[in-house]
Amino acid sequence: MLAGPLPGIYDPTGPRKLLFAFFAAMADRAGEHLRVDAGGLDTAARKGKHGGRPPVITDDMLHTVLRRRASGESVEQIQPDLILPTGNRKGHNPSVASIYRALAEHAKREA
Repeated sequence: MLAGPLPGIYDPTGPRKLLFAFFAAMADRAGEHLRVDAGGLDTAARKGKHGGRPPVITDDMLHTVLRRRASGESVEQIQPDLILPTGNRKGHNPSVASIYRALAEHAKREA
């Protein structure tokens, strides 16, 4: 509000002083909340717990994709043979984009 597109136009001593105080208190509380969350994430990481969703492509699936790609098959040819073992789409095929993403992450880890 003070550094946005209208700096200097809003006077916090005017009739909207209560609204300004409310926004200032909420901004202070939000910053406090972020610091608490960051500390919790660091603590969880030290305990070996990392958040986020589990990967769609399992290590076994990735191994299959790598082996078949080495023999000359394309991702589009491999995708129909892969079956998701868990999650909401259990029993379905993973998307081609998920396979490419897993391949890119594997290449980054190998580099």
